[in-house]
Amino acid sequence: MITLRDVTLRRGTKVVLDGASATLQPGEKVGLVGRNGAGKSSLFALLTHRLSNDRGEVEVPRHWMRAEVAQHMPETDDGATDFVLEGDVRLQAAKAALAAAEAANDGHAMAEAHAALSDAGAFDARARAQTLLMGLGFRIEQLDAPVNSFSGGWRMRLQLARALMCPADLMLLDEPTNHLDLDALVWLEAWLQRFEGTLIVISHDREFLDAITKVTLHLDEGKLVRYGGNYSSFETQRAERMVLQQAAFEKQQEKMAHLQKFIDRFKAKASKAKQAQSRVKALERMEKLAPVLTAADFDFEFREPVSLPNPMLMFDELSAGYGDKVIVRGVDRSVLAGQRIGILGANGQGKSTLVKTIAGAQPPLAGRMTQGKGLSIGYFAQQELDVLRLDEGPLEHMVRLAKDVGPPGREQELRDFLGQFRFTGDMVTQQVGSLSGGEKARLVLAMLVWQRPNLLLLDEPTNHLDLNTREALSMALNEFEGTVMLVSHDRALLREVCDEFWLVADGVVKPFDGDLDDYQRWLLDQSREASRAARKPAAAPGPAPAPAAVVAAAPPASREDRKAAGQARAKRSELTRPLRREMEQIDKQMGVLAEEKAALEQQLADGAAASAIAEIGRRLKAIGDELEAAEMRWLELGEQIEAMSV
Repeated sequence: MITLRDVTLRRGTKVVLDGASATLQPGEKVGLVGRNGAGKSSLFALLTHRLSNDRGEVEVPRHWMRAEVAQHMPETDDGATDFVLEGDVRLQAAKAALAAAEAANDGHAMAEAHAALSDAGAFDARARAQTLLMGLGFRIEQLDAPVNSFSGGWRMRLQLARALMCPADLMLLDEPTNHLDLDALVWLEAWLQRFEGTLIVISHDREFLDAITKVTLHLDEGKLVRYGGNYSSFETQRAERMVLQQAAFEKQQEKMAHLQKFIDRFKAKASKAKQAQSRVKALERMEKLAPVLTAADFDFEFREPVSLPNPMLMFDELSAGYGDKVIVRGVDRSVLAGQRIGILGANGQGKSTLVKTIAGAQPPLAGRMTQGKGLSIGYFAQQELDVLRLDEGPLEHMVRLAKDVGPPGREQELRDFLGQFRFTGDMVTQQVGSLSGGEKARLVLAMLVWQRPNLLLLDEPTNHLDLNTREALSMALNEFEGTVMLVSHDRALLREVCDEFWLVADGVVKPFDGDLDDYQRWLLDQSREASRAARKPAAAPGPAPAPAAVVAAAPPASREDRKAAGQARAKRSELTRPLRREMEQIDKQMGVLAEEKAALEQQLADGAAASAIAEIGRRLKAIGDELEAAEMRWLELGEQIEAMSV
């Protein structure tokens, strides 16, 4: 189990943990929650020994294998599957041991290494790695693409897959959903539900935490409090606890006031001095209960728009993309005042491309987009945090915004406005580069609100927001009088804000008739269809067939055509017959080798005689070489047969 006893941890002058204690049992799935800056990531660093506690005890079983998502972007030309395979440290250790044994021609060590490879699941490791990648949204043609060919968000998915590949006893996941779309998020939930080790996850996604966790660990004011249940259960329990705590505090205050009144009244009387002194000692001994002091919940509101054009936008056969590449085509829709539109679709289908085109960040490739008179767009881009000037403070950003974009405002007015977003005192001049991700996101929201837009285009606005700030955003959007177009993988936000959905898929934009539960079922259906298609033999190149309901019946082939087709099939069969026979022989050979390998590995497991171990190791090495050569020839024959069959 994991045990923290009276732990104190400092980061610079800040006390992150202050006499904190907690116990987690093996196999528990734990949500670690708390405000941004509370110290959740520091606790992860403590559990992985990247940080050392200043006081107290931290116990994690020494033999436990740990896994977490590396935060740095990988720079390598290795293929995606090979990169993920390196996350299986047990498999990599077994491979290294085999290489060392072969270099030393040590048969005994080779036998042990082969046994370790078998225990590590080497025979299906590559397939498991590719299953992880495809679950996280990678396409078949991307499985062996160089890591350096992927964008930053996809590289973080690679890091996540690499962490999931590790056969961990303890898995630490810090905001694993930030770079995922809904289909990958649903897949990850299912995977983590099956994970048998101990899991601690930091997330600001309420539905994700509710689906995964059974224990919630709350970090607040340097203390850790354990709650049984998921995040929704934690909220209920904490509210009840706070009510009881406040009631106990108020009752104690009444008792203390009564004691103090007795002391003040009788301390000067000789006949009552002894009783008064006992009351003084009772008052001193009393353990003082703290009042319920919580940081004020963050809230804000969007200003009333100056005007509400209707319609706000009209699209006429609009196409969007980059350069000559069309990603979304033929958009023919209108956006009306007051609509709340959620934009759904897998990563890479064109959601962000569509939003950028609407925002004017890139020109349409074809068609027309007509704006209503007085349209004012507020755009929150996924990369909005990156365009902040890191060497300037929030006040400098607001002064420039008021001057260049408007509306204008005096410095004191801008300071007061920033105060509504928790930028007070010296924070208004603190360099943005030193702010947390959540603080940067609040600054971007402040800049958005100041502009008084009537159309909000929000592309993943919650990636760096804690749960309280997400709740505040949801409430503000519901009170907003203008129109909202929202791209988000935060299902709670989509449910609370949007009353209709657009689906971006297969290059087109169309209304989605259903809610988020319907969308998740649709995603599962699409996944099953893709799996069935992947299992079918490759079809000849050409356009995809239309749905069965609209396909015209093909005219029957003539007798001469059928005869010619039959002769062609017979000729292809004759040409490929020797190759297919060789493939059958290789199949049988590989089956024999696999059986011999399994028998030898069983001998090792049963405790083979010491004199036989070295010979078993050498034979296992020879079998491995033979299997590799046979597999290569089998693949070559398959490619030749496929080429001759086209």
